[in-house]
Amino acid sequence: MDDTRQPEDEQSKLWNGTAGHAWAENQAVLDAMFKPFEDLLVEAVVAGSASQVLDIGCGTGSTTLAVARRLGAKGHCTGIDISEPMLAAARARADQEGTPARFIRANAQLHAFEPASFDMIISRFGVMFFEDPVRAFANLRRAARNDAELLAIAWRSPSENPFMTTAERAAAPLVPNLPARRPDAPGQFAFADSKRVHRILEESGWAGIDIRPIEVTCTLPEKELVNYLTRFGLLGRVLPEVDERTRAQLIETVRAAFEPFVHGAEVRYTAACWKVGARASASP
Repeated sequence: MDDTRQPEDEQSKLWNGTAGHAWAENQAVLDAMFKPFEDLLVEAVVAGSASQVLDIGCGTGSTTLAVARRLGAKGHCTGIDISEPMLAAARARADQEGTPARFIRANAQLHAFEPASFDMIISRFGVMFFEDPVRAFANLRRAARNDAELLAIAWRSPSENPFMTTAERAAAPLVPNLPARRPDAPGQFAFADSKRVHRILEESGWAGIDIRPIEVTCTLPEKELVNYLTRFGLLGRVLPEVDERTRAQLIETVRAAFEPFVHGAEVRYTAACWKVGARASASP
């Protein structure tokens, strides 16, 4: 399902372009790396009584499909994302394994969900990209039934996640025009400030807000590291624009900077995140 009436903004261009294709092409590595968060969300769904689940920023569909498999015939999981390349991968996976998940291409901030249609809303790193987060979470509140649960995983600050900022720090001396991160702007670390997140949820009609820090060990094969650091993040956007000599120098420099995270055949790091929980109050 596509919502073609929505205008294309900066995030839509990014996730339907280089970033979306990179995720779709590397879905197996990324899904394995973030599997601990998927497990956390799936177990939360199973522990409750939810039967109609919405997955925000579902990407290539790993968490959506995992939830759908666990719900079985007693429920249904819907994934929503703005990225057509990622959703194409998600739909192909669903068809291949015969899992009856539904996928919507739309901006969850604007999409006209059926009111009160979900009893749980989840997200694995998908809620930090809204242009207007209060409007987005108010829209999600309208889509939620009374007493529905919200559970989202979001990154804490860049300083607490050195693995995620190593590439840009190492590349900065070689790329003077490397785009700077803007605090609170849509992006990976937009929810770094837990007080801001609490305020967003409160203003958008959610209650029972519970934001807790979690630290999770994530891993990926060392053989995938160069591909990872050259395809994702700010470096992934810059590399296609530089000459071959600069590109080779950048890759060598950045790869060396990741050495503290390399343990033999495995790359290992701690992901510092927020576990964001809330409940749909009776009066949105």
